[in-house]
This record gives sequence, C-alpha cells and structure tokens, in this order.
Amino acid sequence: MTPSPTLIIYRDELLGTSETFIRAQAESLRSFSPFFLGLRRIPGQTLPRESLHIISGSGLIGKLQRARFKVAGPGASLLRRLKRLQPALIHAHFGPDACNALEVADALRIPLLATFHGYDATVADEHLPDRYLMRRQRLKDRGSCFLCVSEYIRNRLLEKGFAADRLQVHYTGIDTDFFRPDPDLPRSPIVLFVGRLVEVKGCQFVIRAMSRIQPIMPEAKLVVIGDGPLRRQLTEQALVCLRNFEFRGVQTPSMVRDCMNRAAVLCTPSVTAASGAVEGFGMVFAEAQAMGLPVVSFASGGVPEAVAHGETGLLVQERDCEALAASLLVLLRTPQLWTRFSQAGRRRVLNSFDIHRQAKRLEAIYNHVLSEFQRQSARPEKPLSTMYREQNACLVHHSSALSSLRGIVPS
Repeated sequence: MTPSPTLIIYRDELLGTSETFIRAQAESLRSFSPFFLGLRRIPGQTLPRESLHIISGSGLIGKLQRARFKVAGPGASLLRRLKRLQPALIHAHFGPDACNALEVADALRIPLLATFHGYDATVADEHLPDRYLMRRQRLKDRGSCFLCVSEYIRNRLLEKGFAADRLQVHYTGIDTDFFRPDPDLPRSPIVLFVGRLVEVKGCQFVIRAMSRIQPIMPEAKLVVIGDGPLRRQLTEQALVCLRNFEFRGVQTPSMVRDCMNRAAVLCTPSVTAASGAVEGFGMVFAEAQAMGLPVVSFASGGVPEAVAHGETGLLVQERDCEALAASLLVLLRTPQLWTRFSQAGRRRVLNSFDIHRQAKRLEAIYNHVLSEFQRQSARPEKPLSTMYREQNACLVHHSSALSSLRGIVPS
C-alpha cells in the first residue's frame, strides 16, 4: 500500500487549549499524514511526539532561535528532517503564522495553504504585527490557496486585496460523534457561555442580559467556561449584577460537552472589538447545536453562517442587551420552540459542519492545489538574470538582521 503523503501543519505556537479544531481537523484526515511544526511549544493540547517538531527551545536561546527563523528561515538541520518526511504541502493556520511558514514552503518547494480564522482578516492594520504587514503581499502572491472559515471572512479578505480565485470557504467542522447529546442527562435552566474572556466574545453582555432575567426567573443560572484577561473584571461585574452564576475557568472538551448537555441555552454574544476583531465563524456555536443546545447570540461577523436564525437559535442586533435577554427568556420559557430548535440544530450540524465530511472536502482541496502546483512548476523557469536580481534584493533586505544573529544561534 502506498503511504499517505505528509502534510505539514504549521502554527507558531503549538497548541492552545482553545484551538482543538486544528488538532481535530488533522486527526480526521484519511489521505494525508499530518506532521505538526511550530516555533514553540505552549501548555495546552497533547500532540503525538513522533509527528511534532518545535523549532525553538526556552529562555534566551529559544528567543534567539525564533528570531533567526523569522529572518533567515529554516536552518540546515530542520530542513534535513523535513525533507526526510517528503512533505507534499504545508497548511498554516492564521495569516501571520502563514507568513512565517513561507520560507519553509520555499525551501521545500511545496505549495502553501493558509486558513484565516477571524482576527487575521478583520483586525485593522494598525493592530496587526508589523512583520505580517511587511510580508502580507508576498503571502498573497506565494500562497496557493487561502481557506476562509466563513463567507464573511472571504469578503473581508477580498477587501484586503486577496485574489478571489485563491479564496475558498471551508467550514472547519466538528466531531459529531464526540459532540452527541445524551438524552438521559437532565437539562437545567442554565445559560452557558463558552469562550475566551476577551472583548470580542462579549461575555459582559450576557451578564447584563442575565441581570434582567434573574429577577423574573430566579432559577436561571449563568455558567461561564473559559479564561482570559477580562476574567477579574467580568467576575466583579457578575458579583454586582447577578444572584446565581459560576465561573468555571478552562475546561476539557469532555467537560464542555457535559455542560452543553445539561444547559438550556448557549449564549456567547460575540461583538466587534475596538481593534476591529470580529467572530469569523465560532466553532462553539456548531458544537452547541450538535449537542441539541439552542443558541442565542448577536448577529455579528460570521455567526449568522454558524447559527440559522429562527431555526436553530435566535440572533439579535449587536450590543442590544434588551433583545438578548428577551430571546433568552423565550427559549427558557417555551419548551415547544426549544425542542424544535434543539432537533434542527443537530440536523444542521450533521448536514453542514460534520468534520468527516469537511475533511473529505479539505483533502479534495489539497489534491487540487497539488495538481495546480505541479502544473505550474512544469512551466519554464525564470531567466537566471531575473533570479539573481531577486536573490540579491532579498539578501540586502536581510543582511543587517542576519549579522546580529550569525554565530549566536546554531542552525
């Protein structure tokens, strides 16, 4: 049997607790063998050691190694290891990370794909890393395909000058076998928030909405799963506004699933942040619907693609706390509507967001990209004079940065 071609999955930091979708997508592939490559390891998800390479270590040496990689690309030892894998292509997650993967793709002469998930397509340029802004045009020119987690993200990338014929919407998908409701578990009047405690996720708005609900329905409880820089501020807000609430911090996927199975409504009311960041899609909405959990949220960014308003949940105008509270009350107090939404949500995810179906579509994209890359590679190469001019320009651009690192960090 012919072995599956190797796919390099690149992320600067491998791999945060909130990015289970990256690992799940990789594990769902059948025609490609995933290999994870990143600049550094961070606490979070477990990845197979035999299919993992971290470019830098810890401390000062690690910092210098990362700086060297960003300036000069992969060193000789890393290239030797990657070439032994005979990778077919590299798939980077998030736009800035894709720029760091450019040199790897060039050195290995393989196509580069990048998935844009949200902030990387929506945040205003003044809030994006300078290095990304400097290299974004090169990414536009070199990238073979840019995957967008929603039509909304695709439209935002079009506004930023990405070529339409390289943009493709691909919903990441969730594991509907894992996210499957258990009908024997009882539901409670719990409004569940799941997400990072940052501005764009809008936790402050569900707290305000619950402050309107609890005087009318004292048994309604807010449960918050997640952590982030706003946790202290949000906890203080809840202490002032609410009678019945709980902050549970970061939880395992199994615990999140259990909470979704016991709650009545998911409410993660994402908003447009001051930086311009917007929810690109919102995997948590698909997970909730797979669990038969209706959703109430703001109609922000790509959320209307994840949640069918009036069928699997209720979406209201962004930052309208009165409408948010009213929608929550409707679902908490109308069992027939709740049941209809619950059943429709599970069907919608099975039809549109099942990870196994989406993995097949992703592998079809990979194969198409490979065919196109091979076809274009068969074209006559540029004249040597043109190649030399481009190489000299690149060397001049990097010479000052390289000189500060040469001899300090091994390749």
